[in-house]
Amino acid sequence: MIQWRKSSHSGGGNDDACVELARFPGGIGIRDSKRPEGGRLEVSREAFAALLARVKCGELCR
Repeated sequence: MIQWRKSSHSGGGNDDACVELARFPGGIGIRDSKRPEGGRLEVSREAFAALLARVKCGELCR
C-alpha cells in the first residue's frame, strides 16, 4: 500500500496549499493534497534530491 504524507512545513493538517509525497519502487511520487485523485508526478530519487536542494537554496521562490 502506498502511504502519502504531507511535509511537516505545510502549516498543519488542514493546510490546503501543500503537496504530498510517497515512496515508489522507481522514485518519489508527488501529488496535490487538494486533489489526490487528480494524478501524480513520479521522479527519480536523484531528481527529487536535486529539486529539494534548489528549494532549500531559495532558487525556486515565487
